[in-house]
Amino acid sequence: MPFLPTKGSARPGSISTVIASFLHFDTCFTIWVLLGSLSVFIAPELKLNAAQQGLMVALPTLSGSLIRLPVGLLSDRYSGKWIGIGLLTFLFLPLLLGWLLPVSFPEVLCIGLMLGVAGSSFAVALPLASRWYPPTQQGLVMGIAAAGNIGTVIANATAPSLARAYGWHAVLGLAMIPLALVLLAFVLLAKESPTRPEAAPLASYVRALGTADMWWFCLLYSVTFGGFVGLGTFLPQFYHNQFGLPGVEAGYWAAGAAFTGSTLRPLGGYIADRLGGVRVLSILLLLIAGTYALASLLLPIGFTGALFIVGIAFMGMGNGAVFQLVPQRFQSTIGVATGLVGALGGIGGFVLPFLLGSIKQTSGSYAAGWIILAIFAFVVLAVLRLLAALRASWRSSWAAEAEGTEIYPQASRA
Repeated sequence: MPFLPTKGSARPGSISTVIASFLHFDTCFTIWVLLGSLSVFIAPELKLNAAQQGLMVALPTLSGSLIRLPVGLLSDRYSGKWIGIGLLTFLFLPLLLGWLLPVSFPEVLCIGLMLGVAGSSFAVALPLASRWYPPTQQGLVMGIAAAGNIGTVIANATAPSLARAYGWHAVLGLAMIPLALVLLAFVLLAKESPTRPEAAPLASYVRALGTADMWWFCLLYSVTFGGFVGLGTFLPQFYHNQFGLPGVEAGYWAAGAAFTGSTLRPLGGYIADRLGGVRVLSILLLLIAGTYALASLLLPIGFTGALFIVGIAFMGMGNGAVFQLVPQRFQSTIGVATGLVGALGGIGGFVLPFLLGSIKQTSGSYAAGWIILAIFAFVVLAVLRLLAALRASWRSSWAAEAEGTEIYPQASRA
């Protein structure tokens, strides 16, 4: 029965903590991508060019990825609940500044950097829920908590409509209402597991960074998750600038794409369990490269919108496939591995909108940017196939390997 410990289990389970973790992750993900959802309204007011628009929506992704590691270390060593409370409390500051101040472009960038702190919810909410349950229930528990990435859909589906009605400054103010409600719920519902494991030493992260396979996984995740979150923030302005769509309609198209990427991630992991992560990821990388290549043709909105709805689904499934492989390679240090792969791989979500915005500004077209992304995805595919050809461990998905004592087998931060 779901969420019930097996007889003799040292982990009693906590449904309230799973709910609190989902709410934390969902709210933070919504705030993390909020500037991207509002970019169509912010850009004309501040007279931003394409490169500035790309930078504005990319910075929250960068700061969220970089701060994820220190936040994860703090939550491991002290209290995931209290670090999570501090994170939610901090987010009132950038929302308040964006709501009340008549900001310029540099100030919007500063607000974006602060809003990016929301991206570190990965390192708090998921381990907090995970530690309550044994390995046999991790798939269900982590699936529920990680479903919070549906926040991308919420932001793109609701923020443009609110901005059209009340102005984009007001949207940042209105965002404080659900934030306050979730903060209260998190305080009341979240609990630390009594079987919370000992924190991984900092040296574990340093050693992991010296492992070549760690960097290969970061590269793979930069295509899948980097593409998912990067497009989630960039597509509204792309649809507006390229096709002249109003902010609300552009948001709906982006929300549809984000929805498929969010909901199909578990399917990617499920298929990878049965067919092999390397094989599934190889197919998905080829499809992702094809998505970018077709996007470079800049075909009409009906085709392009449908293309990204399907293409981001491949990225979401790719996220599941990557994290089907990571625990097999890093069996004894999975908490460290997932934290590093998630943080460093997520930087791809910063590069994508910044690259596309800059190329649009210099060349007058997005076409070359999509071509570069297609080439990059294809190169990463070639690297994966080369690893599989040259190294038996990648072909077998490390089925025969075992690595000593486990550290956080349950604390995935994917």
